[in-house]
Amino acid sequence: MADFIMPSLGADMTAGILVAWRVEAGDRVKHGDIIAEVETEKGLFEIEVFDDGVVDRLLVQPGPDKVPVGTVLATIADKMAVATVPVSEPGERLRVSPAARKLAAERHIDLNRLEGTGPQGSLCLADIEHAIGETVKEQAVPAPAEAKKPTDFKAGMRQAIAAAMSRANREIPHYYLATDIDMSRALNWLAEQNRERSIKQRLLPVVLSLKAVARALEKVPELNGHWVDGQLQLKREIHIGFAVALRKGGLITPALHDVNRKSLDQLMADLGDLISRTRSGKLRASEMTDASITVTSLGDLGVQTVYGVIYPPQVALVGLGRIRERPWAEQGLLGVRPLLTATLAADHRASDGHQGGQFLDALGRALQEPESL
Repeated sequence: MADFIMPSLGADMTAGILVAWRVEAGDRVKHGDIIAEVETEKGLFEIEVFDDGVVDRLLVQPGPDKVPVGTVLATIADKMAVATVPVSEPGERLRVSPAARKLAAERHIDLNRLEGTGPQGSLCLADIEHAIGETVKEQAVPAPAEAKKPTDFKAGMRQAIAAAMSRANREIPHYYLATDIDMSRALNWLAEQNRERSIKQRLLPVVLSLKAVARALEKVPELNGHWVDGQLQLKREIHIGFAVALRKGGLITPALHDVNRKSLDQLMADLGDLISRTRSGKLRASEMTDASITVTSLGDLGVQTVYGVIYPPQVALVGLGRIRERPWAEQGLLGVRPLLTATLAADHRASDGHQGGQFLDALGRALQEPESL
């Protein structure tokens, strides 16, 4: 038996509101399935389960009251329990999950007319919901808590950000480094790549920067991790949190997973999808907790240099400014080049200036070889 608990969706979160269950007792679940929705000051999030099995009991009901982080919300059993009901054909038995049978009885659905999509052709809850249509499906899910007014949301978001940043400034001994990177090669290569692409398929400079950050982290892994219980916990995977501004105000930094392993095309697609889901309130819990470092890019606002505050328990943040033409001397010759100012805010408990300098150097070198990203 495994416990499904109220997750922590950030360093500033102490409690959340259980808005809705996506499952019922008796439903089979597997690792990564969305089984609940939780609301915090930063919005509404889809919560995954990390165990395979069957929902045994739902211990907390949706409602307006906040539930402390770590509270057991449900229990997950190891095996699926299925019940059988007779069908019209003599000698045959139809396999139906308890939750599906319960909902079918409530909505007077004839099980004999349905075709199951579960294991061994069994009927699951999704089959019943599909049969009774979207309207009934919405009625079967507990109504979410009353939506907050935009002003309330902004106030809550600012309070959450303030709590996290206050903790960061209080607990993390920051150090800052900055460097200018010549983006001539990167932009020329990007223009060549985009020449044969449609507008929807074109790559943006920020995708090159994200992949270059991942390459630099492979060379300086001390910046890819969390500071927990007084020690650095290095992360094998490189999940980069990307700061996204919300249209209704506030900022969220969901994680792009496995940045070092993906092609630029896949990263471009994933980044677009992540930004869209962030702004529409469709993020998963893992996207709020998996980031091993954060990148914030403010170049589109004309900002040249970004000095960020580390989001605990991470140990580094990379700031990217606007790419703009500036004087640049190389091998005794003065010219004008498109330059990017990249900054690093790092936790002095986990690394020092030497390692930070190595990281920025590796970042700059990676952007001089865009074809290898």
